[in-house]
Amino acid sequence: MLKSFDIYNQNNVLKIIVALNLLLVGTGSLLYTNRLINKLEDREKQYVQLYSKSIAYLFDTSHADAGDLTFVTSEILEANSSIPAIYVNPDNQIAMKRNIDVPDDYTPEETERFLRQKIADMRKNHMPLPVEIGNGERGLVYYNNSNLLRQLNYFPYALLTILAALSVLAYLAFSSSRRAEQNRVWVGLAKETAHQLGTPMSSLMAWVEYMRSDPDQFDGSITDEIEKDVQRLETITARFSSIGSIPTLKEENVNDVVRQFTDYLARRISTKVKMSVTSQLPPGQLIRINKLLFEWVIENICKNAVDAMKGVGELRLNMVLLPHDEVAIDITDTGKGISKANIQKVFSPGFSTKKRGWGLGLTLAKRIVEEYHNGRLYVKSSEVGKGTTFRIVLNRK
Repeated sequence: MLKSFDIYNQNNVLKIIVALNLLLVGTGSLLYTNRLINKLEDREKQYVQLYSKSIAYLFDTSHADAGDLTFVTSEILEANSSIPAIYVNPDNQIAMKRNIDVPDDYTPEETERFLRQKIADMRKNHMPLPVEIGNGERGLVYYNNSNLLRQLNYFPYALLTILAALSVLAYLAFSSSRRAEQNRVWVGLAKETAHQLGTPMSSLMAWVEYMRSDPDQFDGSITDEIEKDVQRLETITARFSSIGSIPTLKEENVNDVVRQFTDYLARRISTKVKMSVTSQLPPGQLIRINKLLFEWVIENICKNAVDAMKGVGELRLNMVLLPHDEVAIDITDTGKGISKANIQKVFSPGFSTKKRGWGLGLTLAKRIVEEYHNGRLYVKSSEVGKGTTFRIVLNRK
């Protein structure tokens, strides 16, 4: 157990290290991306300012003879191939646009409305830049971020999504590793327990044979009960030995299996617990089960019920047919019940409301039913102070 504990601690340390690395990478990338976006925004703003000055230069009549400069200015205007921009002259008329696709089938009126809507959208993102064209007149250049900058704005969200996905994958990997290690620990513990039980059981069987050899001194009925308990220990040993292995399923009469086992169990629990078994199944109903493991499921649920009733109450088992070729076994007690907060936890390893025990009985029962028998085990109903019903569902075929 100490080895297992160290492994879990190491996994926790690795989880923290991975989480910190992801946090550092994410924070660093976001800061760098934000800095890059700000620089690009400033650069595009400077470019639009240059674009505005070029427009002002072209409309300034004082430069009418400066042909070469006008050519250079035109080159600056044409060089803007990525930043959407619209120039509105002092009369509030749209005089020029760049990098805005207008549908070819639009009428002049539709084009005007389309560009005015673009201007409204641009105004939400950036203040328009003034264009001084002389004589106290001023136009405005409206602009928006380029496609590259808009895409870059979404990059942090994409990065966060990727980091979140990596975090989930890392968590699942560590959780899977931990569950696999837990399984190895419990399998090893179960097989070692089975091995350790072998020697005292052999000795007990020898004592039973010795007692049978002298019936005058030893009461035969007592010897029979001792032999049953030794056989019971053999069954438990076989169960522990089968953990971690794929069990063999055989067709068994489920009515007989449940009744025979509950008859045995009834003589070994509190005499103040009234146990009853009813069945609506056909007398010869066969189910493919592993008898040893299935009896273990019944035992774990029943013993858990007896503990919940503190040794006083009623324990009822009822077998019924379900649609879709299924059989249900309901195990009902009159115990303290399970709170809604704990219903989802009762099958979790280590969960227990009792002072004794490891909280593994119901966990093993659920695993045996669902993983080995392809069935279902769940809390059908529970009411605090009145009792609980567990339901086992198995396939008839």
